[in-house]
Amino acid sequence: MDDHYRLYVDSPIGWLEISGGEKYVQSIHFVEKAMFDQPKSPETLLECKTQLEEYFKGTRKSFDFPYEMMGTDFQKKVWKKLLKIPFGQTKSYGDIAREMGSIKSVRAVGLANGKNNLSIVIPCHRVIGTNNQLTGYGGGLVRKDWLLKHEKIYSGIEHQLDIFHITNKK
Repeated sequence: MDDHYRLYVDSPIGWLEISGGEKYVQSIHFVEKAMFDQPKSPETLLECKTQLEEYFKGTRKSFDFPYEMMGTDFQKKVWKKLLKIPFGQTKSYGDIAREMGSIKSVRAVGLANGKNNLSIVIPCHRVIGTNNQLTGYGGGLVRKDWLLKHEKIYSGIEHQLDIFHITNKK
């Protein structure tokens, strides 16, 4: 079994904790504060950190370091759909459910979206509610809004920045 390591990235919207082993990154989550990086972090985590820093600088639009999706078969199917949403664009939960063959699975798609352990890399922030409403994001709606605006700026479709509306759905 791989040893488990943690590495931290100071992003414009808060600290990210990268965790995983020698072979794969297993999670990327927003955290309140960084702990200490472990000495001799594996190359997989260092490459992930570099690629996230490039993303935040606007020079990277996709990720190619090795990562492992850890979830149910349904969750992995949803996450693979999220990977197909182009940088700077969005889809609704209903769009994803339709692509999976059942509009009735909208709630299940939302729940799977919320279980994504690889923030930013598997772009669950690109999934929005109906009428362009920002709903649900583990990192918080302010971060989701920032990520979408960041991607619009670097994708060349910045004229669409004002289409999002944050809603507080409970």
